[in-house]
Amino acid sequence: MITRSDIIWLGVSAGVTGSLIGGMMLGIGMDLIVNQQPWGWILLLPAAPAAALPGWLLARKLANNL
Repeated sequence: MITRSDIIWLGVSAGVTGSLIGGMMLGIGMDLIVNQQPWGWILLLPAAPAAALPGWLLARKLANNL
């Protein structure tokens, strides 16, 4: 049975890991684009979906406990 604390920790861990991954990809990609290196778009464009990936994986792991 999933408890409320499991859901809270899922949100906290997904938020922290998503922010770290997405923020680093966004920052590095923007830096490369500003310095006129167009391959920075390779990091910038998938930053948001990559930030959501850890939360999705953690939620699937928690849903398997049902």
